[in-house]
Amino acid sequence: MKTVPALIAIAFACGAWAQGSDTVYRSVGPDGRVTYSQTPPSQGKLDRKLEFEKLPATPLPAYLLQFRQDVSREAQAPQPTGLRLFSATWCGYCKQAKAWLNANGMAYEELDIDKSAGLAGFRQAGGGGGVPLLVGPQVRLQGFTAEAYATALAKRRP
Repeated sequence: MKTVPALIAIAFACGAWAQGSDTVYRSVGPDGRVTYSQTPPSQGKLDRKLEFEKLPATPLPAYLLQFRQDVSREAQAPQPTGLRLFSATWCGYCKQAKAWLNANGMAYEELDIDKSAGLAGFRQAGGGGGVPLLVGPQVRLQGFTAEAYATALAKRRP
C-alpha cells in the first residue's frame, strides 16, 4: 500500500509547485502517522525532505495563447471617446438599455461581454457588478432604468 503515500506526496508537490514552493516535508508523528507538509514538522520526526526543481509542465493550447494575445492587444488599444454599452445577449436589462438608447437617438458602441473583446473592455472599464454597463465621458451607469438613463444622458440628447 505504498502507492497511497506516493500519490499524496505527488499531490502536495503539485500544490506546492502551483504556489511557487518547491519543498515538501514528509514526517512521522509520535503515533506513527505519516504527514506531508510544505513546512517543516513542529512535532515528530522529519522522515524525508522532497525538493522539486524544474517540474515538467503542459504547454498551453494554441487557442488559449491566442486569447491571451487578443486580450493583451485590446487592453492596449486607445479608449473611445463616445458611449460604450457593455451587454450580453441573454440579459433582459441590456435589451431594454439598447432599446432606450436607440429610441432616444443616442450613438453608442455595443460590446458583448461573452466575446473576448467585450470582456477585456468590461474588465478595463471596472465592470464586475453586472450588465448593462454604460460608460463614456462623465457617464457611468451600471444596470438600467429609463429614469437613470434620461437623467445621466439629458445633455447628450440630439
